[in-house]
Amino acid sequence: MRAVVQRVSEASVTVDGEVVGAVGRGLLVLLGVEEGDAETDAKWLAAKIAGLRIFPDADGKMNRSVADVAGDAGEAAAGEPPAGALVVSQFTLLGDCRTGRRPSFTAAAPPAEADRLYQTVCERLRGGGLFVATGVFRADMAVSLTNDGPVTLLLDSRKRF
Repeated sequence: MRAVVQRVSEASVTVDGEVVGAVGRGLLVLLGVEEGDAETDAKWLAAKIAGLRIFPDADGKMNRSVADVAGDAGEAAAGEPPAGALVVSQFTLLGDCRTGRRPSFTAAAPPAEADRLYQTVCERLRGGGLFVATGVFRADMAVSLTNDGPVTLLLDSRKRF
């Protein structure tokens, strides 16, 4: 599994003109599932995302996780999205651009398996007490964000060892 993780002050995803998922301060996670990925990849990735210490502490050092930040935020103000993670499925992260001009997506997992593992990551994050918003699997989505920092990281479950 591959993920682009961005620290955000806000992020949302819109489908057919309607906001279907949004978070305030937290993470935007663009998630791609690769052919051959398994439950262990989903569990590792969810734990890694939840535990990343990429939010500043009182001294300005990146030393706090999204769970720490979400806990600080308490209840969101009326009309404001809560702190947490917005997780959006994005098979194009598996695009191979080494040859030609059109990316090849043959490394992406079949849709049913990709959706299952995407949902597993979301469920694991929720199971850890984190608010998780999502996009709509296989939909044409518009993602908006304000990258805070900017902080952007790449995670790959096949490069964890």
